[in-house]
Amino acid sequence: MDLHELMMKRRSVRTFEERSVPDGVLDELLDAAVSAPSGGNVQPISIVTVESVEGRRKLGAIVGSQPWVRNAPLSMIFCLDFLRVGRWAKMFDVEFGGEKALLWFLIGYADLMCAAQNVVILAEERGLGSVYVGTILSQIPRARKYFDIPEGVLPMMVLSIGYPKAVPKTIPKLPRDAMVHREKYRTQTDEEIRRAFEDKYGTIDEDVVKYFERAYREAVEADGQQDGGWVEDAKARMDRLGIKSNAEFLFRLRYPSELMIELNEDLVRDFREAGFDLSSLTKS
Repeated sequence: MDLHELMMKRRSVRTFEERSVPDGVLDELLDAAVSAPSGGNVQPISIVTVESVEGRRKLGAIVGSQPWVRNAPLSMIFCLDFLRVGRWAKMFDVEFGGEKALLWFLIGYADLMCAAQNVVILAEERGLGSVYVGTILSQIPRARKYFDIPEGVLPMMVLSIGYPKAVPKTIPKLPRDAMVHREKYRTQTDEEIRRAFEDKYGTIDEDVVKYFERAYREAVEADGQQDGGWVEDAKARMDRLGIKSNAEFLFRLRYPSELMIELNEDLVRDFREAGFDLSSLTKS
């Protein structure tokens, strides 16, 4: 399989075999992360590997009782690490100041995701599967406390990895023309946008489980790995909210817009407690 085919067939995997990732393969994955592109080659990231049964159990609980995190033989917590860079700068009597600079934050987060995606692609080539878990962002204090993550270091993303027990056959994506603009941005019509998302998700029909397999696979996967409840809860909430469209499903149920905005205050507080103070952004 060439690289393009591998990338086209890659799917998020949430069911894993009960066998560990060999040390040699883990070393290769970490080498790929360390070799990823980095703005200015500063590399302000750190990776906490989690393989112990207790560590996996705790991490799974922290990110919202997601069973694939608990069941995966390996998880990596990707952290934005300004502590190491700042200490190094201080050794030579210069100030880094990245914890106060939005641009450094954005560059560092881009570095972090480049490193994580390097791991994803190499893992795929080595016969492994993986899934990104971003809900650690809503539980930064718990993650920092359990994994001894010090001030100046922010856990930003979890990548759970293992040998797949099952791989989803299809995952809907927007058509290329909806996302690619040649030379200049082309503003699309309402009809073009509507059609692109309908082509991606299909329609919400009477077979809700089949719809969830396209648009909310986590619920189906979760029910298959524990006592259930995710699908029935989502169905009940859809009925209660009168959800009839994909947009309503995404922004009223799965990622409620009001909740996402309310989380701003929590994130700013958690960042500040971790030593990241971007309050200067509000100064006139």
